[in-house]
Amino acid sequence: MAAFIALLRAVNVGGTGKLPMSELKEICEALGFEKVRTYIASGNVVFTSRKSESAVKAALEKQLADYAGKPVGVLVRSASEMAAVLAANPFPKAPTNRTVAIFLDKSPPADAIAKARGLADEKIKLGKREIYIHYGDGMAHSKLVIPAARDGTARNMNTVAKLAAMAAEL
Repeated sequence: MAAFIALLRAVNVGGTGKLPMSELKEICEALGFEKVRTYIASGNVVFTSRKSESAVKAALEKQLADYAGKPVGVLVRSASEMAAVLAANPFPKAPTNRTVAIFLDKSPPADAIAKARGLADEKIKLGKREIYIHYGDGMAHSKLVIPAARDGTARNMNTVAKLAAMAAEL
């Protein structure tokens, strides 16, 4: 049984995509996932499954689309991948609440940083299937747009650390 972390896009953020975490847990359990635990209300869930990463993603996306009546993006990482994302943080001395990993389904394109717009004091680095950003003055007033991140979902390093730890316990 492998441990996975599923990250949902645009759930319970800015008044969109309402999904109580208790219902997300029930959906995961109905799909046969075990040891299901959610973390904060923004669509983070850890669990174990015998399915592959792609099968977990497909099953969750189908069930969530049925639930929400519209597509819900899901990004999936194994426990070891999430630990690697945390370890690969290129901004280890920066405040963890101002540093995010944007999770993607595949490697970011080599020109992702060059195509970014609205860059001010942010620093950007590419990862394996992530884009790391340190927001110097915070995210609240940032005008940064990264087209390559459009279908991704961001989590700050505090959340990445917590999810990695939760998955390691499974």
